Amino acid sequence: MTTPTVRNPCAEATALLPDGHEARVLEPSPPADTDRAWLADDPTDPAGAEGTVVSPVSGGDLTWDALTGDDPGLAAYAHDHWLTRTRQLDPLPDRFAATRDAMHQLAFFVVAPKRYAQTGKLGLRWTAGGFGTPFYATDAGDEQVRMEGDLLVVQSGAQVRAIRPRTVREACAFVGIECRDEWFADFHDPLTPTGPDVRLELDPVAAGAVGDWFGFATAVLEELRRTPGAVDVGRVQLWPEHFDPAVELGDGRSGQRASYGASPGDAGHDEPYLYVAPWREVDKSDPYWNDTSFDGASLGYAELLDSTDPVGTALQFLWKGMSG
Repeated sequence: MTTPTVRNPCAEATALLPDGHEARVLEPSPPADTDRAWLADDPTDPAGAEGTVVSPVSGGDLTWDALTGDDPGLAAYAHDHWLTRTRQLDPLPDRFAATRDAMHQLAFFVVAPKRYAQTGKLGLRWTAGGFGTPFYATDAGDEQVRMEGDLLVVQSGAQVRAIRPRTVREACAFVGIECRDEWFADFHDPLTPTGPDVRLELDPVAAGAVGDWFGFATAVLEELRRTPGAVDVGRVQLWPEHFDPAVELGDGRSGQRASYGASPGDAGHDEPYLYVAPWREVDKSDPYWNDTSFDGASLGYAELLDSTDPVGTALQFLWKGMSG
């Protein structure tokens, strides 16, 4: 992972495009959003564009896939930021699980409570190399806290600083919050702390793999949001208690609402997996509803890794859940 710099993902992507084109990306970008419902940008929304929209998902004027074929530099940028559907998943590296668990501790006890202290919101997002907050306003300018690989980064206005956090307590001090085991009383299943002074196991290669899983998942879930006919569509957010990007959609009154998400692995699953978790009981006689640790369906990392089109395979799995 390179030394962190001040980032505006939407602006930096737009700067690579031909004149008259405007980028849509998957990461949060400044300026800080003031809509009280979310206090976060909707990165793939084509509304308000002043030029031809180049988007990673359906609904723009062009997709990144359609534009990058003749430009190796543009293709490389789009590949690195999960803007095209052609990128493949890689085998999981050693120390993935230990690093994932350490990043989960940081998400739940550091990054999310920092956003909550600033905005009263706690949902996180994918950012290149890891995860982070949407941008929020401070006296110093728009600010974001994020993980880039094994680095904890604070971007505030035109300044950026970073550390390799050794403990949760050190990370809390770096972002300027009190280190607390409980910071939001309404979690149904808060993460159990390993301890504020326990050494964090953060391998940079494994941390990058966690970030890649979140990038892949965000690309898939943002496309799912644009499914024609989808109703009551939420936003893609990375929930700190479960450490998974997810989106809710479907009509709850007819029993069709569900959570669609992507876990990096947990006590019931050794590897990352996609899931569909309906807000109703499912018919377990249907082999689609296959998961044994929750009432829903899952698709494991190994099946995605074997696919020549992992995004397409993921979407087919999720769409089946929408129709079921």
